[in-house]
Parts: sequence; structure tokens; C-alpha cells
Amino acid sequence: MVTDMTLAKGMATVTPQAPNPPRATSVLRAFIVEDSPVILLNLTAALEELQPTRVRVVGHAADEDTAVRQLQELGSDVDLIIIDLFLKQGSGLGVLGALARADLPARRIVVTNYATPDIRLRCQAMGAHQVFDKSIDLDALLDYCAGRSGTG
Repeated sequence: MVTDMTLAKGMATVTPQAPNPPRATSVLRAFIVEDSPVILLNLTAALEELQPTRVRVVGHAADEDTAVRQLQELGSDVDLIIIDLFLKQGSGLGVLGALARADLPARRIVVTNYATPDIRLRCQAMGAHQVFDKSIDLDALLDYCAGRSGTG
């Protein structure tokens, strides 16, 4: 307990004070578009362990149509969308295009094993805020997410 001592006419009095409130942590609501169950599981676990930003994965999809439908339903209830380019059906580029047309406010992050300069430029032209190489940039992706607030 924190105390405050004051002197009154030569006598010390101790006034208890409330402890400092815990620092508020922001909650980043993430949606993952990934067709590999292993990568989805590992990415979800890594994201949900981040501090001080808390990440809560609010949904996931393995194909373009499901991702677009679920993201339109969630609307502004998602802060961050992590998108793989190669999916079971459709592509991450198709998801990016649909998101641009839907004008959803979430940050769009592409993760791919093919993060060539051309792919990066194409993704950014379609509305991706960041592009990370799955094989070497996982720490950079987690750092990016940890630095984001739940406000977009």
C-alpha cells in the first residue's frame, strides 16, 4: 500500500492512498486468412502471447470467399487482418481487392513466402499496409502487431 506522510503540528500522520491503477492494455482484434492449420495455430498462439498489446484472434478463414464474407460481417469489429497470398480457394490478392471495395477500416497485413519486391508493390497498391515474408519476418510481424493499438 502506498502512503502519504504529512506533518501537522509536529506530529506525523499517515494517509493511505489507493495503489496506482494497473496500466490499461489495448486489445487488438485480429482476423487471420491462412489455409495451413499448423501455421494458423502457431500464428494465433504467438499473437495472443504479445505484450503489452493484447491480441485476440476473432476469426479465421482458409479461403477467399469465406474470408470476405466473414470480414464483411465483422466490419469494424476487426483491427488487423493478416492475409496469406496462397489459399485453398482464391487468393490473398482477391481478399485485398474485396477489402478495398468494402472500405473496411482494419489494417491489412500480407504474409507470404514470396515477398519479392514486385509482390510487395502489388500488395501495397491493393491496400496492404505491410508485407512480411513468412519464412524470415515472423519477429518483424509480431513486433508490428505489438506496436499497434486497438484503435487502428
